[in-house]
Amino acid sequence: MQLEPGMTMDYNAALDASLQRLRDEGRYRTFIDIARDQGRFPQAVWTRPDGSQKAITVWCGNDYLGMGQHPVVLAAMHQALDEAGAGSGGTRNISGTTRWHKALEAELADLHGKEAALVFTSAYVANDATLSTLRTVFPGLIIYSDALNHNSMIEGIRRGGGEKRVFRHNDVAHLRELLTADDPKAPKLIAFESIYSMDGDFGPIAAICDLAAEFRALTYLDEVHAVGMYGPRGAGVAERDGLMGRIDIVNGTLAKAYGVFGGYIAGTERMVDAIRSYAPGFIFTTSLPPAVAAGASASVRFLKQDNGLRDLHQTQARILKQRFKALGLPIVDHGSHIVPVHVGNPVHCKMLSDLLLEDHGIYVQPINFPTVPRGTERLRFTPSPVHGPEEIDHLVKAMDQLWSQCALNRAEAAA
Repeated sequence: MQLEPGMTMDYNAALDASLQRLRDEGRYRTFIDIARDQGRFPQAVWTRPDGSQKAITVWCGNDYLGMGQHPVVLAAMHQALDEAGAGSGGTRNISGTTRWHKALEAELADLHGKEAALVFTSAYVANDATLSTLRTVFPGLIIYSDALNHNSMIEGIRRGGGEKRVFRHNDVAHLRELLTADDPKAPKLIAFESIYSMDGDFGPIAAICDLAAEFRALTYLDEVHAVGMYGPRGAGVAERDGLMGRIDIVNGTLAKAYGVFGGYIAGTERMVDAIRSYAPGFIFTTSLPPAVAAGASASVRFLKQDNGLRDLHQTQARILKQRFKALGLPIVDHGSHIVPVHVGNPVHCKMLSDLLLEDHGIYVQPINFPTVPRGTERLRFTPSPVHGPEEIDHLVKAMDQLWSQCALNRAEAAA
């Protein structure tokens, strides 16, 4: 809001105008009040604004494997809660490091074949804190970032200051051009993801690692949408492809496939110690509650040994994609577990989401700008091992009906 000389701001009017812009563009975010039914997820109860309730099926959650209700996880959390109480009582440096935190970091280091790991309050904070701190320990560092990296990586790189280069998404040739143009003696780091969450496509890990070796750059890999779900022990795509040893820093989450809460990095002892010692996002915040750390440890440990959930997860994703393709719906299939159905209009996307929820008891959140570029708005489905044949049938029939009802294009080019 531009002010004339001598005028004072009407703060309420400015807030109203900002929010109205989002509503006009169909981008205003609505928070759906749901209560998960422990032991029956993805079943949940939606409480409408008027207080009435409706049974629904959640199709957009990030509890990818249903571990948030697994007995092994719940038992570990109950035990730690009974032993240690609710909170950690402090930052990691001031009374907030417990045996549960140390055990969790040991599990994560072992998972990724690294010397050490460091737990943060979320993977967002882990990315932001680590990437913004690296320039403190590596003066003159140039960071090369994929154009579709997550906001947490973008913000961390921005906050750290210094030189950055953005390469076109998954474009290794463009990355080579940028690396070649810079001082060969300058310290360098390439930041990218293993699975990009909105389209479900894979990063070219091996090719980027080859470039990193050639130009003596560090590698920073976000495996948030892969840990727990890919690789023989669930360490992610780098493990699946035999590339873990070529990654210098890996970022992961405990809140998606592991079904709990928190995030982390893993790397060499020296690297982790430097982040632990310099990153404000680690130093000045209360540590995870012991019960959360215990539950996360149990989940990581369980999924290191159990491939059944991973296999079923991939099977359910393949089935849903095949069913959607048979209807001619515009999905993009990159072979991962993420199933995006492109709509291409924020108002239509919100309308479809609302109709699915109200008329069919299906909850899938519309994904609009700025999460995805304008014109690529979508419904993003996340099938899991606990979505059975009945839930899939119900979803497919509802999508078929609504796509016809709303006169949306089928088999529209979405790639």
